[in-house]
Amino acid sequence: MEKSKLIIGISSRALFNLDASHEIYLKDGLEAYQKYQIDNEDKTLEPGMAFPLVQKILNINSFYPDQNRIEVILLSRNTSDTGLRIRNSIEAHNLNISRAAFCGGDSPHKYVKDFGVHLFLSSSMEDVKLAIESNVAAATIVSKKNSSNTANDDEFLRIAFDGDAVIFSDDSEKIYDEGGLEAFIDNEKNATSILKAGPFKNFIVELNKIQSDFNINECPIRTALVTARSAPSDKRVIKTLREWGVRIDESLFLGGMSKQDFLKSFKADIFFDDQERNIIEASAETASGHVPYGIKNSKG
Repeated sequence: MEKSKLIIGISSRALFNLDASHEIYLKDGLEAYQKYQIDNEDKTLEPGMAFPLVQKILNINSFYPDQNRIEVILLSRNTSDTGLRIRNSIEAHNLNISRAAFCGGDSPHKYVKDFGVHLFLSSSMEDVKLAIESNVAAATIVSKKNSSNTANDDEFLRIAFDGDAVIFSDDSEKIYDEGGLEAFIDNEKNATSILKAGPFKNFIVELNKIQSDFNINECPIRTALVTARSAPSDKRVIKTLREWGVRIDESLFLGGMSKQDFLKSFKADIFFDDQERNIIEASAETASGHVPYGIKNSKG
């Protein structure tokens, strides 16, 4: 019996460097963009922000001789005509991506549910927000500032997550925002229930199913929780993950310390956080995904 697949949706601008053609679109309009893409459709696109991550994700399938456990699907605002350059580039880079949706200028978020996508990565904040509203984990991808778009040479796929408003709901962040640190700590100490699910719960549960196929010391995927929480608010996190049956390999409770050095030491291939400040800081060393969800993203 075949096991379920972990399905990742990726936008064309996150997968490949389409900066030049996007500038043409912004400066000269749609027709000029279409002509440029068709005229250059045999020129292979350079890797984009999420390319190294996608390579590592697809490489996990090499551990499964009889079935691909992870599938990557292209979700693009291009038409199939202008998207031919993207398809040619996928083949040139030898990426095992066979399914695609070319939406002719519309947001591809409407197909994430139909494809069964567990995680959608895009360069478009608008598309990411729409996917999250459809209850699909999604993030706006941000590249390393000093990146050459080459993969971390570590053999593991390493994914780091913030906790509140990413894996968990933003309920606790709302209490902190309204009442300050003392109110937050008091709530966490006296809470008898586990934390509610955030936008990334389903994704991390599916990711954990793949991790469970391996012995812990042989698993090609490592995960880390990197959170500003500290004792005593860490206990509720631990109990919640235990209740969900989710294994996190490393849990870092930083008590407000900067996450940047810890992500570098973990060798994260990508880090997901709801706060733009943390993403901007982390992106100096680590490809990062901004999750536009929760109280921190509802202001302004």
